[in-house]
Amino acid sequence: MHKYFKQIIEDFLSYIQNEKNFSSHTAMAYKRDLIRFYDFLVSYDASLASDIKKVDLQTIRHFLAFEFDRKDQRPGRGKKPITPRTIARELACLKSFFNFLVQINFVYENPASFVSSPKIPKHVPNFVSINKIDELMNLPDTTTKIGRRDKAILELFYATGIRLSELISLNIGSFEENTKLIKIYGKGDKERIIPFGGKAKNAIEMYLNDRRLSWESNRSLPLFIGQPGKRISGRTVRRRISKYLQIVLGGKKGASPHTLRHTFGTHLLDLDADIRSIQELLGHSSISSTQIYTRVSTEKLKKVYRLKHPHA
Repeated sequence: MHKYFKQIIEDFLSYIQNEKNFSSHTAMAYKRDLIRFYDFLVSYDASLASDIKKVDLQTIRHFLAFEFDRKDQRPGRGKKPITPRTIARELACLKSFFNFLVQINFVYENPASFVSSPKIPKHVPNFVSINKIDELMNLPDTTTKIGRRDKAILELFYATGIRLSELISLNIGSFEENTKLIKIYGKGDKERIIPFGGKAKNAIEMYLNDRRLSWESNRSLPLFIGQPGKRISGRTVRRRISKYLQIVLGGKKGASPHTLRHTFGTHLLDLDADIRSIQELLGHSSISSTQIYTRVSTEKLKKVYRLKHPHA
């Protein structure tokens, strides 16, 4: 990679993390996207790779067209076409990148500004029905330490709707056990306060007792640990929780910790919680994101119809 292009990328990544508070995951994804964009420029017109000021609207459009034709080489993807979601992220990356270059007066205008993002199909994720929750919570073998840890994780996911990354980053000090509140740092390091229930509290206390800890222990200690005593990994949580979810969902594909996040939002909505409150609890910056987690059951629709329609 041309050293001047490499330096610009490094400056941009530093900017989005330190000043815009983008997560490290987003920064890594954007870095990959910009490297891919650079590789495209080299093959498309090598002069652009050494002078980014020459990149124009047509260049951006040709890059996205090239990406639409590309096959995914990652293991398990079966060389399928790149998804519209990936294309949309790449375009968002380029828009942010060129906005940054405009701000530092490196370029005069953003060539990606007027490129439309591809439409992303919204798939409604799986969720666990209310009458299956007790079955799910009773699946871990609570005669073992790992089983008690798994039950605490399940209860906390369902009680709060937090993301996987948020759960594994929790420390003992993240909790105010007397008021049953948790301080969460979500995407972009945005802070939010979430309540949690008695069942989650009891399950966590049993797990902490296994580690000879309590709420009064060192507040910087990780809440959940794996082997050998280090903060639990996302891979471990995903593997353990997906196993239980596969059972209650009858082997449906896509069972993951995110399923419990959707379950949390769905159950609140079904029990008539305000969608704005659900948005706040889930930490969504836009109400449109929350709507993906809302799904009204057929029975509820029938009940509303019977109660409200004059000729029902």
